[in-house]
Amino acid sequence: SDAIVAIVTATNSFVTGPIARHFGIPHLIATIPAQENGEFTGKVRGEPAFRGGKIVRVDAWLESMGLHRGSFARSWFYSDSHNDLPLLEQVTHPIAVDPDSTLEEHARRVGWPVISLR
Repeated sequence: SDAIVAIVTATNSFVTGPIARHFGIPHLIATIPAQENGEFTGKVRGEPAFRGGKIVRVDAWLESMGLHRGSFARSWFYSDSHNDLPLLEQVTHPIAVDPDSTLEEHARRVGWPVISLR
């Protein structure tokens, strides 16, 4: 089956949208800032794509395509932050990338790959 690639980030969509487009990544799951009368309110629309919220958002996105996490034999998630432990623990191939100290310690303890892109 075809691979589905997405950026899943807590960073606001207006920051990450151009990055996803630049790299040709078709799907973006990001935190969506709330607006009122065309102005940002400082609040978030819906579930923030942060910690466990990333799982909620990924599940909803997959469901919108008639899929679920179990639809895939293999899945990868790359992260640098311990805040992503909930989603990292849900994929078959979690990878710590230039991780913060908490994530690095966890990854090494459980045997996840730790890589650097610097």
